[in-house]
Amino acid sequence: MDNIELLQKIIDESENIVFFGGAGVSTESGIPDFRSQDGLYAQKYAYPPEQIVSHTFFMYRTEEFFAFYRDKMLYPSAKPNAAHLYLARLENSGKLKAVITQNIDGLHQAAGSKNVLELHGSVLRNYCSRCGKFYGMEYVKNCVGVPKCTCGGTVKPDVVLYEESLDAAVIDAAVKAISEADALIIGGTSLVVYPAAGFINFFRGKHLVVINKSATSADSRAELVINDSIGKVFSQLKI
Repeated sequence: MDNIELLQKIIDESENIVFFGGAGVSTESGIPDFRSQDGLYAQKYAYPPEQIVSHTFFMYRTEEFFAFYRDKMLYPSAKPNAAHLYLARLENSGKLKAVITQNIDGLHQAAGSKNVLELHGSVLRNYCSRCGKFYGMEYVKNCVGVPKCTCGGTVKPDVVLYEESLDAAVIDAAVKAISEADALIIGGTSLVVYPAAGFINFFRGKHLVVINKSATSADSRAELVINDSIGKVFSQLKI
């Protein structure tokens, strides 16, 4: 039995599947990751990208933050790929109970997934830091300089920056989903971003699967490891 057949068997036998994904799920939609050879962290800017997408930088160099944010973190033309579409169909079948994502692009929802837990927020949501008024991605994308609310407050993306805490309710929901799953599929993530990567330690189910182009810290624990693109793998599966 090859890897795809074994993965199909695991999915067929499981009734409570949770998917935990990262940047590799969205790279096939044309959104670069942060840590690969061609990722954002490998590029050269006046400041390291890790510093730019920090709370401190946002507060004190807000205009420079938004220049980078618009240029490198907003991809309004990106479309869901085979991985997003497969997961939406799997959820619709009743087998997949939750998608837990480290991505901020909203592509899982665009593909049709309903129960999506966004650990790091979403670029699709932006709120005034003074009055809380909501603004969509296009407003921030099309603004010049620092986006301002009608009340005069700064509009901040609803994304978790470095130095900021993850949302407690999202954490609780993710831990609950993982701890109740009988199968956990980890895909498109190198599992180096904490605390998110630590959530998989709550898995107590039967089948642990890792699908990632490179090795991860979970490989030694997994029943099945597939080193390939997640879209390619999922496109070979049946619901």
